[in-house]
Amino acid sequence: MHTVCAEVTEGFLRFSASRGNDLSTPMPEYDFSGLKPGDHWCLCVQRWVEAYQAGCAPKVDLNATHISVLEWVDLETLRKFSLE
Repeated sequence: MHTVCAEVTEGFLRFSASRGNDLSTPMPEYDFSGLKPGDHWCLCVQRWVEAYQAGCAPKVDLNATHISVLEWVDLETLRKFSLE
């Protein structure tokens, strides 16, 4: 399931919105209160890689990130972004 569990930042939230995925705006019809900096959220690895390439990748919770992410990102890079 190629997911990166991350602690989102304001920079990442702006980046994601610029790519058409506004994660900050509440959507009560889906019981979604919107994310704010410091919240933890699982991201598809492709979005995390995009953010990494743009210089705004959020920190990663390695213990909650799926091992299949290593098909996309090397462990050394993930460790540099580790919350631990």
